[in-house]
Amino acid sequence: MINTNFAKGFPIMEAPLVHCITNEVTCETVANALLYVGAKPIMASDPREFAELFRQTDSLLLNLGHLSEEREASLVAAAKLANKVKKPTVVDLVGYGVSQTRDQVGRWLAAENPTVVKGNISELRNFCGLPSHARGVDGSELDQDDEALEELTIAMQQLTKTYPDTIFLATGSQDIVVEQSRIWRLANGVAALDRFTGTGDIVGALIAALLGSGVKPADAVVTAVSYFNCCGEQAGDAIGLAAFRQETLNQLSLLLEKDWWTEVKGWEKQWT
Repeated sequence: MINTNFAKGFPIMEAPLVHCITNEVTCETVANALLYVGAKPIMASDPREFAELFRQTDSLLLNLGHLSEEREASLVAAAKLANKVKKPTVVDLVGYGVSQTRDQVGRWLAAENPTVVKGNISELRNFCGLPSHARGVDGSELDQDDEALEELTIAMQQLTKTYPDTIFLATGSQDIVVEQSRIWRLANGVAALDRFTGTGDIVGALIAALLGSGVKPADAVVTAVSYFNCCGEQAGDAIGLAAFRQETLNQLSLLLEKDWWTEVKGWEKQWT
């Protein structure tokens, strides 16, 4: 079972300032999600600002979505500086596997020792070198049966040998979190969360906010994933996908006041 001592509430403290280099499609949603949980976003992608900005921010979110040559330069420059100054960093491998260009940028970012590397289950399968049925930036249900999830879990364990300072998260019908000595399998959420854009981007932002608050990396990942999925569960009675989206976002601020962590489902175990 999950040890819920990590999440007595959603532990945002002192409004951490999260530097986000994310895609334009979900930029406003990500910024508002951070505000809803008590964090502060700054959306800045000009490398000329980074040296000054990094002296003020508490964490960094790097998102591969809507990639361009200019965005690539910003992502790589920010990742290198974050590694140099030890800034807590989340790398979101949006669309990894779509193209060689995107894959190369993702590998460059991962090589800079980010705190967390995340993606949906299909993106992580591609990153691990496993076959995937995904098309575009969405995960495939065909990659999420029990056998495929176990195969991915083993491959993610191998990743931690190459990237010992990084925690890996694969999101899907069940979420897999792997660090050097522990594995989590999380089981909250509803299917409708796959029906509106930006859900993974929000989870990445929530992780970055928790890291910026000083929460330990593994606790930040498990808390953020579980909290967002519980928000989706609370919104599940909304009629229509647009209403469901709005209520899920609404719950980001409302669920903070409840004992939401008692509803967390899943398990964790040690591995060697």
